[in-house]
Amino acid sequence: MFLRGTERKKNGKVHEYFSVVEERRLADRSVVQRPVLYLGALNTAQEAAWRKSLEVLDEAAGVPEEPGLFPEERPVLPEELDRLQVKLSGLELRRPRAYGDCWLACWLWRELELDRFWEARLSLRRGPVAWAKVLQVLVVNRLIDPGSEFRVHRQWFGRSALAELLDVDFAVAAKDRLYRCLDLLLAHKEELCAHLQRRWTDLFSTRFDVLLYDLTSTYFEGLCAEIPKARHGYSRDSRPDCRQVVIALIVTPDGLPLAYEVLPGNTSDKTTLRGFLQRIEARYGRARRVWVMDRGIPTEDVLGEMRRNGVSYLVGTPKGRLNPVEQALLDKPWQEVREGLTVKLLEESGEALVLARSADRQLKERAIRRRKLKTLFNGLLALRRRKRLERDELLQRLGALKRDAGRAAGLVAIRVPAHGEPLNRATFLWRLDTGRYKKAEDRDGKYILRTNLLGEAPETLWTKYIQLTQIEAAFKCLKSDLALRPIYHQVEPRVEAHILVAFLGYSLMATLRKRLKVLAPGLTPKAALETLAGIQMLDVSLPTTDGRTLVLPRYTQPEPEQALLLQRLRLRLPKQPPPRIRAAQVCRAPSFCSEDSKRPPLARQGLT
Repeated sequence: MFLRGTERKKNGKVHEYFSVVEERRLADRSVVQRPVLYLGALNTAQEAAWRKSLEVLDEAAGVPEEPGLFPEERPVLPEELDRLQVKLSGLELRRPRAYGDCWLACWLWRELELDRFWEARLSLRRGPVAWAKVLQVLVVNRLIDPGSEFRVHRQWFGRSALAELLDVDFAVAAKDRLYRCLDLLLAHKEELCAHLQRRWTDLFSTRFDVLLYDLTSTYFEGLCAEIPKARHGYSRDSRPDCRQVVIALIVTPDGLPLAYEVLPGNTSDKTTLRGFLQRIEARYGRARRVWVMDRGIPTEDVLGEMRRNGVSYLVGTPKGRLNPVEQALLDKPWQEVREGLTVKLLEESGEALVLARSADRQLKERAIRRRKLKTLFNGLLALRRRKRLERDELLQRLGALKRDAGRAAGLVAIRVPAHGEPLNRATFLWRLDTGRYKKAEDRDGKYILRTNLLGEAPETLWTKYIQLTQIEAAFKCLKSDLALRPIYHQVEPRVEAHILVAFLGYSLMATLRKRLKVLAPGLTPKAALETLAGIQMLDVSLPTTDGRTLVLPRYTQPEPEQALLLQRLRLRLPKQPPPRIRAAQVCRAPSFCSEDSKRPPLARQGLT
C-alpha cells in the first residue's frame, strides 16, 4: 500500500488530498490499483505518520522496505500436497466471504444459458477479462446485494466468492471495466428477450397466450442534462420533484418477463400500447393472445383496432361506465367465484362487461373514505377556529384540504364567506351530501371488467384479470429487492443498461420463483437466497516448515436447513476448490530492496 496525492482547485486555491491505495497483481502479471481509504487533506505531521505506518522495518537490513502485498502463489500438485509439513499452531482462517447465494445465482445464470448467450456476443470485444463474466458480476450483485458499480469494485466483489466461482481475479471488478461493460449491452436487448422466451419454453413449457401489461416509473438523482428521456411527469414513486423515465413491462401470469421498453418520463400511458402490440406481433408472430391491462392504458381507438384485428383483451374500466349499464345488470344473476366475491356478466355490442363485487374491497374502500372525511372535517373545524384569517388564505388552505381528501371532498358541500363577510359559524358552513354518500357506499367493492372474449364464464375472466397482481409484484421486486431506483447514471446509454441489468436480475429471480413453486412451495426467492447466504467461504492458511504458506479455500458445510433446501431444489454444491501454495513475503521489485527502499513510498510514486 502507498499514499497517493491528488491536487484539486477549490475556490481559486490548490488543495492536496491523500488516499491509501492498494495494488493487486493479476494473473497476467499486470497491476491494478484500488483506493482503500480516503484521508482528505493532511498536515505535515499526519503525512509523516501515515508514511511511517505504511512502511515495514527490515530488522536484518536496518532499513524500511515495502513488502509485496500479494506474494506469488500457485496450485499445489496432489503428490506434493502429501509431502508438505505444516505447523498446526499457525493455522488461521482468513477472508470470510459469501458463497452459497453467489453460487445459486451463478447456477441460475447457467440454467438460463446466459453464459453462452453473452459469450457469443461479447467475446469479440477486446479485454483481459471476458466481458460476459463482468456482466455476470453486475447481475449477481443486483440479485443479491444491489449497489453501484463503484461499490462492487470497492467493497462487494472482495466480500464474495465470485473470484473462485467464475475463475477470475480482481480485474473483473475493475471500476472502469464495470462501467464500460454497460456500454456493450443495449445492442443485444431484442435478442436477449427472444432468448429468454425460448429458454423458459424449454424449462417450464411456458405458454405465452396471456400477457400482462403495465407501466411504472423510476426517478433520477441529479440534473440529467445528458439524458433526453429524463422528464418530469406523473410519478408513481411520489417524487414529482425528480426527473424520471417510464418503464413499460410485459410479463406472463407466472411473472416471467417477456419484454420491456424505456420511455420518456412524461409519456402518457395511453400512447404506449399500440407500439407494443406491433412489436410483439413482429417478434413472435400473430397468435391468439389475451392482453390483460389496467384501466387508463388502452384508448377506444386502440381497443377498436384490437377487435378488428382479432386481438383479445381484458381491461379494467372506470366506475363511471357503470351508470349506463347499471339497469341492464340488475336482472342478471350473481355467480359466486369464491367466498366474499361474486360476479355477473352482460354481453353487448361485441363486448362483455363483468361486474365484480368484493366484500373485502368494500370494507377497504369504506374505511379509506371515512378516514379521509374525518381528516377533512377536522381540518375545516380548525380553519373555523382561526381568528384573523383572510378569505384568500382560507381558500388556499381549503384547496389543500380538498386535495388530500381526493374524491371524498366531492361528498361535502362547503359554503365559504363572501367578500367582506367575517369568518364565523354563520358564514363558513359545510354538510355531508347524504344522497351522494349513500350512492358511493352502494358502489363500494364493485368494479367492471371489459373484454371481447365472448362466451367465457365470468369467473374465468375475473381469474385472468386478477393475475395483474403478478406485474405489480414484478415492479415491487425491481424497485425494492433489486434497487432499480433511484438512478444515479448521468449518461442515457448507461441508464438503459442499468435497467437492462435489473431486468436480467429479475429474470433470475423469476426463474428461481418458478423452481420453488414446484419443488419448495411456500418459500420465496429472497428467503432461499438468504438461507444459502449462510454458506461462507474461508481461506484456511497453514504455514509450512519451509517458510511457505498452504492456502485451502473451503466453503462451510451446509446446515440442516440449507441442506434441506438444496435437496428440495435437487442441487448439489461443487467440489471444494484446490489448495494453493504461497511463497514467502518478498519485496515488490529488486530496486525497492536497494537504493529506492531507503526513500519513503510517497517519493517512489513521484508525489513529494
